Amino acid sequence: MFPRDFGESAMAYDDNNIFARILRGEIPCRKVYEDEHTLAFHDINPQAPVHVLVIPKGPYTDWNDFAARGSDTEIAALVRAVDVVAKQLGVVEDGFRVLSNIGVNGHQEVPHLHIHLFAGRRLGRMVPPAEA
Repeated sequence: MFPRDFGESAMAYDDNNIFARILRGEIPCRKVYEDEHTLAFHDINPQAPVHVLVIPKGPYTDWNDFAARGSDTEIAALVRAVDVVAKQLGVVEDGFRVLSNIGVNGHQEVPHLHIHLFAGRRLGRMVPPAEA
């Protein structure tokens, strides 16, 4: 069992962020998967032939916040949802990328934890090499 003292998120949760509004049904989405703790849907601005977002239903700003405050059940559900979605979309055999941006330097745009699942082509290098 891990302690829940990972620290606080640097970003405040905004109840009116787009993902919170999608979860409340105020904004439609192209749903791929849903269970008690998670929702997965197609990104409205896809960066790959397959680009799905997987989010927890709870109000978590980012990975750090989720690790600190999420229940073991919620954390397991999110990880398993990514697996279910990848299998459902048929991308496991050829491979896929999972990405979660955190904070300003990580280029997080929406203050609700979300995991991008990219697939459908060779994705190439994710981050350029560090400068010497």
